[in-house]
Amino acid sequence: MAGGGVMVHGGPAGVSKERAKDYKGRVTPFVAMACLVAAVGGSIFGYDIGISGGVTSMDPFLEKFFPVVYRKKNFQSQNNYCKYDNQGLAAFTSSLYLAGLVASLAASPVTRKYGRRASIVCGGVSFLVGATLNAAAVNLAMLLLGRIMLGVGIGFGNQAVPLYLSEMAPAHLRGALNMMFQLATTLGIFSANMINYGTEKIKPWGWRLSLGLAAAPALLMTIGASSSRRPRTASSSKGRPRKAAASWRRSVAPATWTPSSRT
Repeated sequence: MAGGGVMVHGGPAGVSKERAKDYKGRVTPFVAMACLVAAVGGSIFGYDIGISGGVTSMDPFLEKFFPVVYRKKNFQSQNNYCKYDNQGLAAFTSSLYLAGLVASLAASPVTRKYGRRASIVCGGVSFLVGATLNAAAVNLAMLLLGRIMLGVGIGFGNQAVPLYLSEMAPAHLRGALNMMFQLATTLGIFSANMINYGTEKIKPWGWRLSLGLAAAPALLMTIGASSSRRPRTASSSKGRPRKAAASWRRSVAPATWTPSSRT
């Protein structure tokens, strides 16, 4: 019968079943920090999904960047599809996802060569730049550039954060903690809609606040990734097993673990 990830006693590099419980791991402050980074990374993606739909329905935003759509919006005889049928508005919405697709492909070799933390930091910085450009936008070009930078940040974050979380979580909690990324995405969408509900009443600059608040989770993700440790698998893949073992002991090693517990 097929076995799990633990080998029977006597295997060349395995762990005996009697001692497998010693490798279960525990939730440490380091693991909690990794989960926080993952949650923030998911909320960034969710926040932008939710925020764009609300902002594009605000009159001050449409009047400044898409006056044609703003004029169509006041015509009751047209349906909503005709009112929002505009290439510039479509570019504003879709540029983020296109940039995220390209960035996620570029993030893979960066993550492999420089590590998960480097990709997360790159994603956070890109998102900070994008949120700043969008909040301070004075023309459509600046607005689109900000959306592209947001897409780059999402591409890097969505590629590296789930991988980082999987490597840092204890084995018995890996599935549950990995779901935090999806949960945070949903909470980000909900938060964005609640923020849009409030900022819509702030005229004429409420849309700037909605777009600019995206910098808050990006800042948390950048700081969290910068202050966290390198995953043990990153050291192991680079041929540094001792450093990988030390990282494991500091992060998720069980309280009963001692050097003599190794095989």
